[in-house]
Amino acid sequence: MYAPPRSSLLETLVDRLAGLPSIGRKSAQRLAYHILAAPLEEVEALSDSLLNARRSVRPCALCGNHAEEERCALCRNPRRDAAQVCVVERPSDVAAFERLGTYRGLYHVLGGTLSPLDGVGPAELNLASLFTREGVEEIILALGTHAEGEATSTYIVHRLQGRPLRITRLARGLPAGSDLEFVDELTMKRALDGRVDLGTK
Repeated sequence: MYAPPRSSLLETLVDRLAGLPSIGRKSAQRLAYHILAAPLEEVEALSDSLLNARRSVRPCALCGNHAEEERCALCRNPRRDAAQVCVVERPSDVAAFERLGTYRGLYHVLGGTLSPLDGVGPAELNLASLFTREGVEEIILALGTHAEGEATSTYIVHRLQGRPLRITRLARGLPAGSDLEFVDELTMKRALDGRVDLGTK
């Protein structure tokens, strides 16, 4: 079957878009054609927003969430309960909890989970600062139910044993092997409300 030649610039754009998470080749082609058909000022605005976000958004100095200042908006909010810290893998998990609108504590973003086979140990994650956070009374482990998430939760519980705080984890209503960002809000709320103790004061 004859395939008409395409611009090498177009192919490069498709390749770049296809390298994004959850974007297949066909979706990348549709996005590329949409970009080429859009007004130039819209494409420039998109380009500027990508560059500005990449240059200016950084990890929060306290929790590791996305921030434009030293601390993220959640950590700076005096109405959040600093005594309650929810431990998650990624900033996208913070967004999933915030969509619920019911959790009023703070977060701690690890930046992944322990995976020795991939060379990810405690030093590669935002773990050390978790163990030195002050004023914390409850730590909620909200990591994925996959093997790496379970191993990371076990490691955290072990490191926190003997500390004067409550350690809980989300209820088992979450599908096995799931990532939080793909779980529906009702399931998330039930898992949060039904969390179980792993250790007490």
